[in-house]
Amino acid sequence: MTSKTAVDISTVASIDHREAHGLALDQYDRFAGLLAQVAPDDWRRGTDCEGWTIRDLAGHMVGAMRSAASLREMLRQRKMITARAKADGGNETDHMTAVQIELTAGLGPDELVMECRRLVEPAANGRKRIPAPMRKFVRFPVEIGSISETWSLGYLVDVILTRDTWMHRVDLALALGRPVEHGDTDRRIVADVVAEWARRHGQPFDLLLTGGSGSHYRSGSPEAKIEMDAVEFCRTLSGRAVGEGLLKQEVPF
Repeated sequence: MTSKTAVDISTVASIDHREAHGLALDQYDRFAGLLAQVAPDDWRRGTDCEGWTIRDLAGHMVGAMRSAASLREMLRQRKMITARAKADGGNETDHMTAVQIELTAGLGPDELVMECRRLVEPAANGRKRIPAPMRKFVRFPVEIGSISETWSLGYLVDVILTRDTWMHRVDLALALGRPVEHGDTDRRIVADVVAEWARRHGQPFDLLLTGGSGSHYRSGSPEAKIEMDAVEFCRTLSGRAVGEGLLKQEVPF
């Protein structure tokens, strides 16, 4: 692929609320489908998420989907997270995932799979129903890796929750030793990640991403080209792998 076919990253629009629902629905559905394939002996396998087994990863995802499906559950989890952060200090994101894993700890593997499948549409629809004023004006601090900033609720529900689901499907596939499946929504999510990465570092680049979710992206007049698999690119930006140069710039998932 030559530079003539590269996508100018400035033309890649951010994912908005209207587009977010379809992406969320597809990624939830595909995560649930893969989770249903976990064999009884696989639940204790480790994942790329430090300290997490497949069971922990699934518990986080089901807890997050419950929160997305119900504003009442979202507020209940937020109250628990805030209380723990106030009492114990530390990172609210870590408290959030711990709460979600604990709240689903009573579910057996079959129940966890069934709950995940049940929540696919309610979670996507719940995110879609959040009123515009809440998405715009509700804001909260976030610390993930080297990233310390304030997010709007809209950025969380329209972008991050879908990225998180996509990345955890990758984590699950790798833990199971299975190939990562690709489709149109995967390519859109990766393109959005590239666009945000470009905004965050602000430098020229020529990026050739290979694999089913890859494409060729360019900004300005770079001196060198980065070429790598699209999934590995996202894993690197998420902190799951070590990056050099512009790849040190993290992007939240």
